Amino acid sequence: MRYELYYWPTIQGRGEFVRLALEEAGADYVDVARKGKAGMRAMTKLLEGTRVPRPPYAPPFLKAGKLIIGQTANILFYLGGRRGLEPRDEAGALWAHQLQLTIADLVTHIHDTHHPISGWLFYEQQRPAAKLRTRDFWRYRVPKFLGYFERIIVKSGGPYVLGRRLSYVDLSLFQVVEGLRYAFPKRMKRFEKKVPRVVALAARVAKRPRVAAYLASKRRIAFSQWGIYRYFKELDA
Repeated sequence: MRYELYYWPTIQGRGEFVRLALEEAGADYVDVARKGKAGMRAMTKLLEGTRVPRPPYAPPFLKAGKLIIGQTANILFYLGGRRGLEPRDEAGALWAHQLQLTIADLVTHIHDTHHPISGWLFYEQQRPAAKLRTRDFWRYRVPKFLGYFERIIVKSGGPYVLGRRLSYVDLSLFQVVEGLRYAFPKRMKRFEKKVPRVVALAARVAKRPRVAAYLASKRRIAFSQWGIYRYFKELDA
């Protein structure tokens, strides 16, 4: 099967979690919106849902045959069981999905450091609130979330979140670590010593042959000021 991924063509965003899973699985897929105007029109048409019985709310969404699957964690749950990126038993698959939903919560917190009031306002219009939100984020949210995954790796016996085999959760955790390093290089450098297993996991994922090839390719969109992770010097104190 050739999968069709629909996401914005110039940012990593939430679509990057899906791209990493597709790349690691060696799946045949096309990043539709990156195919120019025709790709964007195709995405818009599906979002409008005039001929789609179950239209997605927003990108990313994945077309797999006749299925159209939305929401990042839901897409990964679907791919995980079909591409060997989650446990085969029901309890294990649900556990992976639960962890991915926890990462989704963390991603929202990350985005809201620079846009705590509204995504429709410029950063400069909410700078004071962003400073307060970032302070809270690094004091409470990061230790709680990454500390949680540090403990999960210990309980699993490692080297991955679920134990000996890689899952889509590991790929997503790698993306979170890389994004935080881009957005908060100073803060992240100081914090990494508190979560050595999470850091080691990210390094291990980056060295996997298919992931490494993807990261070195043009398919990997660079971090920028338009994605989830944005660098503002005054927030990286």
